[in-house]
Amino acid sequence: MAKAKTAYVCNQCGAEYSKWQGQCESCGAWNTLSEFVVEPAAKSGAVRRAGYAGAGDAAKILALTDVAAEAETRVRVGIGELDRVLGGGLVEGSVVLVGGDPGIGKSTLLLQTLGALGARLRTLYVSGEESLAQIAARAQRLGLPLEPLRCLAETCVERIVEHAQKDAPRALVIDSIQTVWTETLTAAPGSVSQVRESAARLVRYAKETGTSIFLVGHVTKEGGIAGPRVLEHMVDAVLYFEGESGSRFRVLRAFKNRFGAVNDLGVFAMGDKGLREVPNPSAIFLSAHSAPTPGSAVMVTREGTRPLLVEVQALVDQSSLGNPRRVALGLEQNRLAMLLAVLHRHGGIAVYDQDVFVNVVGGIRVQETAADLPVLLAVLSSFRDRPLPEKLVAFGEVGLSGEIRPVPNGEERLREAATHGFLKAIVPKANAPKKAKIGEMEIVAVERLAEALAAVD
Repeated sequence: MAKAKTAYVCNQCGAEYSKWQGQCESCGAWNTLSEFVVEPAAKSGAVRRAGYAGAGDAAKILALTDVAAEAETRVRVGIGELDRVLGGGLVEGSVVLVGGDPGIGKSTLLLQTLGALGARLRTLYVSGEESLAQIAARAQRLGLPLEPLRCLAETCVERIVEHAQKDAPRALVIDSIQTVWTETLTAAPGSVSQVRESAARLVRYAKETGTSIFLVGHVTKEGGIAGPRVLEHMVDAVLYFEGESGSRFRVLRAFKNRFGAVNDLGVFAMGDKGLREVPNPSAIFLSAHSAPTPGSAVMVTREGTRPLLVEVQALVDQSSLGNPRRVALGLEQNRLAMLLAVLHRHGGIAVYDQDVFVNVVGGIRVQETAADLPVLLAVLSSFRDRPLPEKLVAFGEVGLSGEIRPVPNGEERLREAATHGFLKAIVPKANAPKKAKIGEMEIVAVERLAEALAAVD
């Protein structure tokens, strides 16, 4: 029997080498080459990789006008926040990768998902980490019906697919992809080659049969999905669980979604009965102050398709250091330093000798520029030790020349703020609606930072 040929692939860029070396010559990364077995193309290699997109040997060239314009078949999971993140429901034949820190709730959410789907669809939970007794105990603790929950303890991908072909589930959970291995490779389970080939086999099965598959993925110390980067490109959606270790709230964010909006998020609260959806997350991101507090400003951010009201807090204090501190939690620290320079140059407020701490309440991370204006208003409020007007909301991007730039979906943000009882809004002039008011809310449109600062004096 001929000895199998081996090759080495970089898990960062996918470059292939005939022998191992410390640095990838293609991308320059160190210690990223992993071994995998190269099978002869005339034998099992062609079979193993055939039909990756579900076409198989019947693949042929077609004009898009000849393709049936069939709408995506979606199934509502029954968990509203998960349906939102998925883009409206679970798409038939989709593969969803779910990542997050250990213990954050990935397995709990997916077990609840199968419990919600079990009455309508045939489901299967494949466990590579826990025994079936542990899964049954968790399902009982969560109060889920045990009859529709069907489980399999297996880690070999060939046997998993064999069981699935016989049982024909419409929704399949693999917990986790790092424990699954294929008989065609000699590498250890969890290695780059095993994760990639096992995932490819499962993706092909999903496309050929129309089965919706959830893959649970471990994360690295840096917070990314463990294994090759190509794993995230192979699947249809990548969902990340976020949340502080001491908080009961969890945020599920879509970083990739072929069937919906990216950066859309769902909010859950962890309780003794598992994860409970939070349909109005703005309520948990706003602190219930009994009276107006210095250093606090409310903004309307947009995550995917959802506008959220978020409180931004700032603390400005006299620094005893030669180099004052700039600390930002939930925001980009370099952007905070830039905004403080703009505040000095175009607003006349100097905080170069002050420590400045900025925090987004609730542990959410704001990644858009609409937070610029409320951050500066919160800094000004703390610096003067004077609260902002009550029921005030603001959003807008601040440019280096002191101009207030518009942000997308301005009127939708204003309507969201009005439904929560806010009475005044400071917005970029280009985002001002045609009416001077939305409901009972007064709109103050500004073009320059100095105008915005004057509006809160």
